Amino acid sequence: EITDAVTRPIVTMTGIGKVKKNKLLATGGAKPGQDIVVTKWIGLEGTSILAKEKEEELLLKFPRHLVDEAKDYDRMMSVIPEAAIAVKSNVSAMHDITEGGVFGALWELAESAGVGLTVDLKKLPIKQTTVEICNFYDINPYELMSSGSMLMATDNGYNLVRALEEEHIHAVVVGKVTDSNDKIVINGDETRFLEPPKTDELYKALQM
Repeated sequence: EITDAVTRPIVTMTGIGKVKKNKLLATGGAKPGQDIVVTKWIGLEGTSILAKEKEEELLLKFPRHLVDEAKDYDRMMSVIPEAAIAVKSNVSAMHDITEGGVFGALWELAESAGVGLTVDLKKLPIKQTTVEICNFYDINPYELMSSGSMLMATDNGYNLVRALEEEHIHAVVVGKVTDSNDKIVINGDETRFLEPPKTDELYKALQM
């Protein structure tokens, strides 16, 4: 098929792997009472893409070192190291945080397991550079593409965090899986309920 709507080369691919049946870790494995762990920092991929696509515009506002730092976040995209540690640590669910950001991933983790969750917004790990760039474009960093960061559900999140930190992978316990259907984010005295994932904030910024 030929179309003038495509203005740059696009590569489409499919990856296929195998896993033993009793070793499969699905998004829907979270259980009430478990801790929720987030690895690295949210918004890494979206921040990196914006820094590359909007470099000249961002340099009018920010120093070169900040923009270069943001561009280099793409070096943290692989989640293979933390996934390997998670398998050894007996986590019951893993979900990579991609389009829709951490809010979308949290909603999907809970929805697929038929559980609820409570998360402390202030505990979600985020780079100050991501905050600065998101503020500049007036977009929500918690709904920004976040490949490179992983959600995990496990019985003892602090043991998992220690195991990850021993391999120099930043991780934080951010909340709990609950036995209700409510997906709650707490920010100080404020409480909000998560909604199904929406259009990623990245696309809004790219269209500006």
